[in-house]
This record gives sequence, C-alpha cells and structure tokens, in this order.
Amino acid sequence: MSQQGPILIIANGGRPAFADALEEARMFPIVDARWADAASAVTYVQPAAILADGQGAWRLELLARQVARRKPYLPLIVVDPAGLLPENAIPFALRNSDRLAARLHAALRIRSLHATVLRRLADEWAGAPTLPDVDCARDATVLLIGRGGSYPALSVALGECMGVVGAFSIEAAASHLSNRDIDGIVLGEGFTARVMHAFLTVLSEDARFRSLPIVLTSDELAPAYELPNLEIVVGEPAHIAAQALPLIRQHALETQLTRTLRAIDADGLLDEQTGLLTLSAFDRDLVTAVKQALLEGGELSIARFAFDPGNTRARLDGARIISRLLRKTDFGALQRDDSVVVVFCDADLRAAHGIARRLSSVMRQTMHGRRTARIEPSVKVVTLTAQDSAKSLMMRLCGDADRAVS
Repeated sequence: MSQQGPILIIANGGRPAFADALEEARMFPIVDARWADAASAVTYVQPAAILADGQGAWRLELLARQVARRKPYLPLIVVDPAGLLPENAIPFALRNSDRLAARLHAALRIRSLHATVLRRLADEWAGAPTLPDVDCARDATVLLIGRGGSYPALSVALGECMGVVGAFSIEAAASHLSNRDIDGIVLGEGFTARVMHAFLTVLSEDARFRSLPIVLTSDELAPAYELPNLEIVVGEPAHIAAQALPLIRQHALETQLTRTLRAIDADGLLDEQTGLLTLSAFDRDLVTAVKQALLEGGELSIARFAFDPGNTRARLDGARIISRLLRKTDFGALQRDDSVVVVFCDADLRAAHGIARRLSSVMRQTMHGRRTARIEPSVKVVTLTAQDSAKSLMMRLCGDADRAVS
C-alpha cells in the first residue's frame, strides 16, 4: 500500500523510541514535532497519520479535536497514554513495539478507504448515498467473551456506548463472529491461557478477523500474535471500556465506509445504512418475484420484523443482521414504518417460519444500554396464494401487525 503522506511524530525531549519501529518498517517520510508546535505541524505537514507520545501530553484534547475535523480519516495513535484519551485517540502500549507498524498500516487502510468513498461520492449522481454524520460508536457492536465476576460490570460499561453481544464460551463466540458484523472483541475472565491462546491463534490466521480490535483484560499471555489491533488493558471495567472504545469506533467507521461503497457500486439499489435493498428496488423486485412464482407455481413467503418504535439502534442492528444472514435468493428492505420486510423465495409457510425464528434468535443476543435492553422483534409471516398480487400480499402482511411468531 502506498503511503498517503508523511507520518507526524509528536513528542518532547527528542525523538521517541517508538520511532525506530517505523524506520525499521521503512515507513517514510517521518516528521518530528514538539507538543507546543503540534497544531501548526498538522496544518503545514498534512500528515497521513499522527503518533503522539502520551506522557504529559496536556495538549492532547486540543489536538484530537483538530484531527477529528479533518477528512479523510486521520489516524491519531497515542503511545503509552498517561490517562483517559479523547474518543478518536487510539491507545498503543509501547511494550508491543513490534506491532506498531502493523497497527499503523491497518489505520492507513481505513484512511485510504475513506478517501475512496469521498471521491466516489463526489463523482456519482446527485442521488448517490451519503455518509451519515453520526458517531460511529453508536453503530458499533462488541463481542464480550467471559464468565467471571467482572462480566456483568464489563457488559454495563461497554453497553453505555455501543451494542454488546455476550458469549460465555469460545464456541458461542465463534458462532457470533460467523453470523454477524462484529466491530471488536473484549476477552474477559474465565478461560485458561491455553484456550485463549488457541482462540487468538485462530483469529490471527483468518483474514476476516485479523484486523478486529481485540482487548485482553488479563496480561497472562505474551502478545506474540499477528493481530495489529490487539491491546492488553488491565483495570476497572470503565477503564477497559474507555480504552477499547477508540479502536472499536475506528473499525465501525471501516464497516460504515464499506457499506457505503457497496451501495455506490450497486447503483443506488442498496441502502447504505442497512445493506438491504432500497424501498423502490424492493417494491420492484417483489412485483417480479410474485409474478414469477404465480406463473411457475413456485412457493413464496414474506415476513415482517417489527421493532420497538423508539429504539432506532435496535431497528438498524436488526436490519443489518438480516442483511448478513439472508440467503442469496432472498431479499428485503427497511420499510417506511421502520419494520423490515423480507421475501423468502422458494419457501413455504413452514420453512419461512423456521427462517424467521432463526433470524430473531440471532437478534435477541444483542444488548444495549445500562439496563441491557435486547432486540425483541415481533414477527409475522404470510405465504403467497393463487389469488394474491404483490399489493394484496403486503396488505395481508401489514394489516395485522400484532400477531407474532413465537
């Protein structure tokens, strides 16, 4: 990957030791600046990334606000932070200096993706998808693995600012990783060093999960894994959550950018927020699918997933889970009433009920907020009859929204 600009290193008292790791990785050019000159250096150097010495950096909050306003995404990595970090400052422990170049490369890939999306948005038609102006952490989902005494407190601390999927075993965690979009992993207590080592080794060998933020709450393991965003954070649950949040927010940004790029590539047929079809594309495909099923005598069923009207996050999470798990022959869309309607092609009523139950089961694993409120969709399924049209099928589906699949 070609470097997009110089790397700005901010420190007092001469070049810091972590700069050697960048030179060994041949990441040039490198520009040095003192903390007193940090703001002006960002303006004049136009860096692709910033690495800051975290010791005694009382100007860090001001620098972070300046960096947050820049586009495309400008990574800010703070080495050995002395205290709590701003939301967009990524922590890095110097004891893992061999991972610094990999951490920086992973962040620069997200910067490159952001630049590509911004360029494509500027070049596309007036109705092209847009990037939502919201905190990416609100869209993030973290996988919390553990079964020790700290698990409930960690769940509450993480749930304050993002969705939480809990797993009491490594097997359950592997299932969640396969079934849904995860923006980070927090590995808590309750597992032997051998089990954790095996889990981390599998993650490092799988390209799908290698760049995931992974936070270990114990320092029992030596961090010798090819995982660029692995951090060891020991302390109170609130401290662990605060240190994990910047890395998870960065991954959530990457997920958001990827969805937007897919929507652009689909010529506006996909909703960039959910990955499902846009409403107009869904209506058109539903008419075609109904006509084809009636003509050929095939099966077709349709399901409606209704969410709590006041829970926007649950609606988006549910839609994204459905988008990820749908069969290639099925399609769906977020409706104007905030429900999600899914068409199951070649599925009778019984098969459609089974698929709907499985989708609902995955959704119920997500928790949000202090009270661990879960996604609890109500589901209704109807099947196509010989007298139906696309309009009458939708009327039967939405006419009695109170009945649900148990």
